Amino acid sequence: MNEVQEGLCFAGPAVVTLFVIGAGNEPLPPETFRLAGLTPDEVRPFTLQEQPAAIASLGLMSYDLIFHDTSLALATYTCEALRRLCADSRAVAWAGFEGSFHYDHLLTEDIASSVYGYCASGAEPVVAWDFATLCSAAWRQRIAETCATLQELLH
Repeated sequence: MNEVQEGLCFAGPAVVTLFVIGAGNEPLPPETFRLAGLTPDEVRPFTLQEQPAAIASLGLMSYDLIFHDTSLALATYTCEALRRLCADSRAVAWAGFEGSFHYDHLLTEDIASSVYGYCASGAEPVVAWDFATLCSAAWRQRIAETCATLQELLH
């Protein structure tokens, strides 16, 4: 198990946490997350409360995808889940560690090391699975570019 996967398992089972802006406020059905040969043991969708107006008009959903088998190769799965979230609408999605979400810090430099994957509609998803990458200047730049894409979506 590598560093990111260990971080996803801090509470026992592996929890891949995804956020998507632009795909509405209605959760996708659990079968949507049967991807890359894997099926989460649980899919917990959350409609985030007190959404700023610009976000509310597009929709913001969060998903906790729970896997009891912590040995699964979740990097490929995370990539495919991000691709799926951005497939049907103009959206930006990202995977982030628990506790990294705050409306004032959506894809900002200060939380870049807590974001381990991202995707925007029309682009390929990107996933980083080691802390050296997540803490690098290059990763902060990629997250800043994704933040700029999100800002374009919101305006």
